[in-house]
Amino acid sequence: MQLHCVGDVGTRAGERTDVGSERDGGVAATVVPGHGHENGPMDSGTIDLGGPTAQAAHGSDVVKIIAGKLFDPYTLTLLENQVIRVSRATGRVLDVSPHAACDDNEGEVIDLSELTVLPGFVDVHVHLFLHAYSETPWEDQLTKESLAERTIRATVHAKRTLLAGFTTVRDLGTEGAADADIALRKCLSRTTAHTDAMIPGPRYFCASRAIVPTGSYGPKGDINVHKEGIDGITGADVADGPDDCIKAVRRQIGAGADWIKIYADYRFRSRVAGVSAETGRASMNTFREEELKAMVDTAHMYGVKVAAHATNGQTIATLLALGVDSIEHGFDILSPSTAVDMDMATDDASDSAGAGPGRSCRVLRALAHSNAKWVPTLATYYTLSQGSGDAGPWTRAAEAFRAALEEGMDNIACGGDTGVFSHGENALEMMLMVRLGADWKKVLRWGTLGGWECVRSMGWEGRRGAARLARVGDSQGWGGENEVPFGAIRRGFAADVIATCGDVEGNFESAVSAESVRFVMKAGRVYKRDGKVVE
Repeated sequence: MQLHCVGDVGTRAGERTDVGSERDGGVAATVVPGHGHENGPMDSGTIDLGGPTAQAAHGSDVVKIIAGKLFDPYTLTLLENQVIRVSRATGRVLDVSPHAACDDNEGEVIDLSELTVLPGFVDVHVHLFLHAYSETPWEDQLTKESLAERTIRATVHAKRTLLAGFTTVRDLGTEGAADADIALRKCLSRTTAHTDAMIPGPRYFCASRAIVPTGSYGPKGDINVHKEGIDGITGADVADGPDDCIKAVRRQIGAGADWIKIYADYRFRSRVAGVSAETGRASMNTFREEELKAMVDTAHMYGVKVAAHATNGQTIATLLALGVDSIEHGFDILSPSTAVDMDMATDDASDSAGAGPGRSCRVLRALAHSNAKWVPTLATYYTLSQGSGDAGPWTRAAEAFRAALEEGMDNIACGGDTGVFSHGENALEMMLMVRLGADWKKVLRWGTLGGWECVRSMGWEGRRGAARLARVGDSQGWGGENEVPFGAIRRGFAADVIATCGDVEGNFESAVSAESVRFVMKAGRVYKRDGKVVE
């Protein structure tokens, strides 16, 4: 697909941004980022950082970005003609102000006045050590590709992801590549405020090895059927019983994992599929409740969040009661065994949108009103349905997502299970959400700020997190690349900035596609400009 885009990036002499000015009719000059939706609209005047962040940026350290339109995920609005000042040294946003307020010559100016500027996208469910199953089946990738090959592929995937506009990802398991993601994170990250990442790629949160019970996961050999894995390769870390589960969590955290990933249900009896197809395909609980509780409680004790692979409502209900932090998949949350308390009142508006007659259930409502994030991974079910001809999971996933929209669910994050399909096509998840009836503005929020709210550490949660966020513009200390807030273009947030030549309102799918992303900045460094890679 060839795109004819106008307004590529230009560079010209700077204009001054007056820090600390207060506009007539506006609020006080100091604007504090809110927590979730608590924040009001951006002030029409300059946002005054105050404190060391503003004072530290001088001269050539400052980059000014002129945005024709700027999306604010807090208010779900497109702001016109804004200037974003960025500090190269800290990789953070210094302030945002109307273009007319700028009149100085400091630093470099990047002209995106003909483009729509967005916070960098966040994909909260990727597997960089996998590539599209249409190229090579999952089991062959694990058992026939060396660790060296898989690691090299992961670096290629990382660069492709970044250039598509995804400045942050959460990798939920190396799938047989051991703890290679821990080393990859080091290569992708600025380890100090004064160093660049070794290789280009997104900000990287990782879970290392997912945790499964004996016999539940693959790869599975045909000769030694009682052994885990093939030739010593296992797709995840095996643990049985509460004590062993606690050890597994401690082992992952001690190795450096940002997250713990649990397979809470799976196709445990897949070996009988040849003689009992329905049983072989059935997703069933893998761990006992006491095992799940041991893992969630242990992770939280160390300040680490837990993501759970869970497809059916019964499993999800248990996980929510235990305080899990994100639910991955959930495509069978409306399955007959759990879809109770159905509201059958017909809603003409819902019918016209294809959402069906008031489909919701207690588990879905519980998820919608919980502190957990739901990551529906629509893209993987859609992609697999195209290749296999089995549209069942995709149909149920689409129905579940429409029911969530009808329920008013907003605790959603965008993650495609990318790796099942090609890296760089991460935006497919957002595209499918809009196709299924979601408001594009909400989808952009889920794919930016919602991503940070999902993957951020527990140190940003609760009252402590809210107080920390209120002070973020006044902090100059280097807390590490994964401890800087991102997902919005506001003072003190990471300068993760992308720009599209597309029309997000008129043609959302084209606008968020990799081909339309003309500019990519991560943590203050430019990686793509005028649609071309910046080495």
